[in-house]
Amino acid sequence: MLYNSTRDGKNKISAAEAIATGLARDGGLFVPDTIPALNPEDIKALCNMDYRQRAVKVMSMFLEDFTVSELEVFAGKAYGLNYDTPDIAPVKTLDSNTHCLELWHGPTCAFKDMALQMLPHLLTASLKKTGETRRVCILVATSGDTGKAALEGFADVEGTKIFVFFPKDGVSDIQQMQMTTQGGDNVGVCSVVGNFDDVQTGVKLIFSDEKMREELTEKGWFLSSANSINWGRLLPQIVYYISAYCDLVKAGRINLGDEINYCVPTGNFGNILAGYYAKCMGLPVKKLICASNSNDVLTEFINTGVYNRNRQFFTTVSPSMDILVSSNLERLLYELSGKDAELISGYMKELTDNGKYTVDRDIFSAVQSVFSGGSCGEEDTKNTVGKMYREYNYLIDTHTAVAFKILDDYRRGTGDMTDCVVVSTASPYKFSQAVLSAIGGNTEGLDGFGYIDALNRISGVKIPRPLDELRQKSVRFTGAIEKSAMPGRVKEFIAE
Repeated sequence: MLYNSTRDGKNKISAAEAIATGLARDGGLFVPDTIPALNPEDIKALCNMDYRQRAVKVMSMFLEDFTVSELEVFAGKAYGLNYDTPDIAPVKTLDSNTHCLELWHGPTCAFKDMALQMLPHLLTASLKKTGETRRVCILVATSGDTGKAALEGFADVEGTKIFVFFPKDGVSDIQQMQMTTQGGDNVGVCSVVGNFDDVQTGVKLIFSDEKMREELTEKGWFLSSANSINWGRLLPQIVYYISAYCDLVKAGRINLGDEINYCVPTGNFGNILAGYYAKCMGLPVKKLICASNSNDVLTEFINTGVYNRNRQFFTTVSPSMDILVSSNLERLLYELSGKDAELISGYMKELTDNGKYTVDRDIFSAVQSVFSGGSCGEEDTKNTVGKMYREYNYLIDTHTAVAFKILDDYRRGTGDMTDCVVVSTASPYKFSQAVLSAIGGNTEGLDGFGYIDALNRISGVKIPRPLDELRQKSVRFTGAIEKSAMPGRVKEFIAE
């Protein structure tokens, strides 16, 4: 299987080359030239496997230049004792047709671990397979969770450095502390004045800077990405959609072949896009429900066919979704357009030049046939956290709450009561202030760890060890820079 850019369907490269490069030089995203198929017998066989075995099976279908034995080693390291449950991605059933896929049992307590514990193994192997002699600097823009998960995955990995940018005042206190206390001799962290889109745009400009690329090559370095623009980051996420389905079959909640829905809180579209690829492979998915917070650019697109980032930006209690430029949507449009790279390049140019684009009728119809979208404001988010705690004795974070609210709206509006898996993206303790307030706790006079302790006292839910251990860590990285200073900071970091 070969890969090509969403903006150039002709230039084919291997999976290892796509993972090592991260972002195509033309600014496009790498996609597989074909999508492998899972038949019912394949899914039946997956039901009898554990999570690591499922990961190997699914990823091997996309990574023909990797051996099964290589992937088995990678999966054993990525999904082992660094998780607090042997199930890795357990599914919790709340009622007869509502289930929750918990993706936050890894070392940083967020769903990004599902991919970013795997990516360092895929990337370092890819560098060897492609004969790359330069060292790699991983460059990351984060709205909160990707940064810590990438730092944790790449810390002290030989032949690499990793630098993470995050928006100043745009992440939770716990998220910021996770990043700024990160250990490792090869890591760097810096906040940027602005929002996540400013940070993400700054990183993309660095990747597309030919002069900077040449300068780094002369010094024996090149840049790659750990954001979901990298196929090696997106691919492992496909696994947990398939795994959740298998777990429901195995538990007798559904029958093999039954269609189910997934409701996914998403800002950059990578999480729900992984579900789309699983559906394209043959997983019986009826509807993918896209849950947005007040930054509802994706919901508007799904409902109108117009993508328009020219709108007010909101800082919310679900900050990992505070995004107006959803990079991974480009991959979906490429697939739905019949792999029309010229058309996609035109849309992306319109977005750069005018901040908006409108897809054609056929693409819009295809979007609506698969996706539904809804948005959730701040009060509804908080109320849903409280409702889930009162009615189900189930503590959820603010992003997961957005998804539960949108699922409720979807069911009321459509009458579709198909079994649905809500994709839960973070431990409630990562957003303890908002969660504590939502379940009726007193937040007055508390700080980051004060919120965590109070939430623990009220709920009785165990504090995740990685978060509890932050108390003993010292802040290593401080200060903020303007977006224009990002390239210089990367050069300084590489020279250190």
